[in-house]
Amino acid sequence: MFARSILRRLRGGGQRPFSTHPEKNFKAIIMLKRKEGMGREEFENWWLGQHKPLAMRLPGLKKYTVNLTEPVDGQEPMYDGVAELWFDKKEDLLAAYQTDIGSQVAADSLAVVCKRDRLLTYERVFEP
Repeated sequence: MFARSILRRLRGGGQRPFSTHPEKNFKAIIMLKRKEGMGREEFENWWLGQHKPLAMRLPGLKKYTVNLTEPVDGQEPMYDGVAELWFDKKEDLLAAYQTDIGSQVAADSLAVVCKRDRLLTYERVFEP
């Protein structure tokens, strides 16, 4: 039954869309780990106070979110935070980082992190 429901939606026969505006949902997911010796509060203050205003100036940026992680059961997370940057298309992201502000954004983050991993994705939104 569940599989048939999914197939029906894939074929356009469901009541809800399979994905809303997939052509407009290009997203970069950037995972950051702070350098050793930098505290969580200092990292959060840097990201929200210094880095976010800089990143918000990226040309073509449609939406920017910051997700700060927390320890689970006393264990430090693999990353201290995850940023999500939405653009209309991949080329807009690549062009944004070729600008002076894009270079500043990259340099600013590399100055305070020991690890930065990026995923370039086409987001699909599903609504229950």
